[in-house]
Amino acid sequence: MWFNSFAFWIFFALVALGCRLAGHRVQNRLLLAASYFFYGCWDWRFLSLILITTAVDFTAARRLSALPDGDPGRKRWVAASMTINLGILGLFKYFGFFVNELDRLLAAVGLPELNPGFRLLLPAGISFYTFQALSYTIDVYRGRTRPAKSFWDFALFISFFPQLVAGPIERSDHLLPQVVNPRPRCDARRFREGLFLVFSGLFLKVVLADNMAWLVTVPFAEPPAQLAPVEVLLGVYAFAFQIYGDFAGYSAIAIGVAKWLGFDLMENFRRPYFALNPQEFWRRWHISLSTWLRDYLYISLGGNRQGKWLTARNLMLTMVLGGLWHGAAWTFVIWGAIHGGWLVAHRVWVERRGEAWSRWLASPAGRVVCWLVTFHLVCLTWLFFRAGTLDQALGMLAALGGEWRWTDYAATCATLIAFFAGPWLLLDAWLEKKGGTLALTGAAWPWRFAVYLYIVAMLLFFPPPMPVEFIYFQF
Repeated sequence: MWFNSFAFWIFFALVALGCRLAGHRVQNRLLLAASYFFYGCWDWRFLSLILITTAVDFTAARRLSALPDGDPGRKRWVAASMTINLGILGLFKYFGFFVNELDRLLAAVGLPELNPGFRLLLPAGISFYTFQALSYTIDVYRGRTRPAKSFWDFALFISFFPQLVAGPIERSDHLLPQVVNPRPRCDARRFREGLFLVFSGLFLKVVLADNMAWLVTVPFAEPPAQLAPVEVLLGVYAFAFQIYGDFAGYSAIAIGVAKWLGFDLMENFRRPYFALNPQEFWRRWHISLSTWLRDYLYISLGGNRQGKWLTARNLMLTMVLGGLWHGAAWTFVIWGAIHGGWLVAHRVWVERRGEAWSRWLASPAGRVVCWLVTFHLVCLTWLFFRAGTLDQALGMLAALGGEWRWTDYAATCATLIAFFAGPWLLLDAWLEKKGGTLALTGAAWPWRFAVYLYIVAMLLFFPPPMPVEFIYFQF
């Protein structure tokens, strides 16, 4: 059930009406049933995995919180939670990858391959709700969150349907209190904010991302040696806007519909292509994942408290594992490693340049140069994210060194990127200047009307040739 389908909006209207008429306790039961129904529409068989995750983490948190600080049983319970959660995630997401790699190794040394003869399907959203569940148990262990008293309230925290399949990855100290306590009704302010988020999300997904998807297939379907450099570059630009529109669009709709239901989800994107360095990019892109990796992996490894070399190691490990979180392929590992190396290099550069670097960033020319460099480095790393194989990614990078010539595809791609992405980048630039994603909701009504009219017109007159599945559903 996609957010950009009529079926979803009929489903949501019924859920919202039921919540409007019901009291808090009944609302929670209705939302839990709706969330399980929503997930069951993808594949009802995998509901059992959500129930297992819910039962394991509810039990582990209750048991470890009942033990005094320093009791070794606390560590055993949190270790059991992590083992079961990561074991389920690893089995379904990485089993095929490791079997394939082991088969390649066995074949290289002349031994027979394993060839298990079956393939495990990847449950929708398993990486998202697993990380959300893990953060709850760890936060209870650290004393940041009190364990949930009601199993059903905790089950809603894990499976809340707007953010179940593709985030944001919520924290227990933020979302769980909103589940447990009575929530505000949808007033005029909440409606306006939700409306902007939903409309902007639909534009980003349907108009921007899905129209870019068909441009992206051209260079990524051709042998790299046959591509002109400009075709590779524009194809990567198209994918940069596709993945941004796709994922930021999903997050905006999720946050918007949750707001109409009385929930405030965390912001997941903050105009990432305006970043001036890699650190700022990760403060703006997939914020719920980047902060999760920081708080539960990077800091647990030691963060920046153990000297320069170990800080660099921690950054690299965090980003490599973050890349692996996205998918079971070497391309994702390398994508993460490049971002890790870039973060390390940026950290060293800032430490060495210090005051001179700050003065450079304060100048208009310095900011423009930093923006251009950051944007293009991000785009080039998207090559590894999108490519089907490592050879294809390296081949497309090599193609950038060929003869630069204008082609029909390049002309079409450049025109459509400017047409679909240009106006939205201007709106993003205005929001960046105002300093808030929801700044438009407080603007004068003629400006709001003009933006909504533009969005509706684009949705009506420039839909994609065919709808495209949300990219992050595969993660």
